[in-house]
Amino acid sequence: MKKKVFDPKLQETDLAGKIGAGLERVSQAFKVLLWEKAKAFGLSPIQIQILVFVAHHHRELANVSHLAQEFNVTKPTISDAVRVLGKKELIIKDHSSADSRSYTILLSDKGNEVVARTEDFAQPIYEQINQLEGAEQTELFRLLSKVIYQFNQKGILSVQRTCFACKFYSKSANGHYCNLLVQPLKEEEIRLDCLEFESKS
Repeated sequence: MKKKVFDPKLQETDLAGKIGAGLERVSQAFKVLLWEKAKAFGLSPIQIQILVFVAHHHRELANVSHLAQEFNVTKPTISDAVRVLGKKELIIKDHSSADSRSYTILLSDKGNEVVARTEDFAQPIYEQINQLEGAEQTELFRLLSKVIYQFNQKGILSVQRTCFACKFYSKSANGHYCNLLVQPLKEEEIRLDCLEFESKS
């Protein structure tokens, strides 16, 4: 029989259930903070997420197909969000690719201004985590990165740019190693979103 994570009776005796419920609370905190910022700027949460993502990632990732995978939503959902962002003059569609049906999403000057004023929506969460001791942060990150990687391996998260899934990563008895940087990696140096990531497959 499957465990019922949100049953308080289960949580009394099952630590995994408590942790699952706790992660859901953290997820709710992100949603609340993102919604507050979205309402303040007359945007939807996914529109802000698209703008922030495009601002910080390579342009080859800034297209409808990839963004749908990135945020685990349908292409029509991304297309609708992009259409609104275009109407608000926050993005520019670059149709210069060989495929005339596809385009790359670029930020306009106005879009960059909105990113500068919205990407701090998770600052309260950062501040709380930053109050943890260094060793606590390292252990929390180690466990989170492991769980996130496992979610990817099970197909729950479709996109993963972590060291563990990268062709440059290797692990030995001595720990983690990056063959691109040609150096060992400490636990806290493992990346969840690496710009140099290349899939093992």
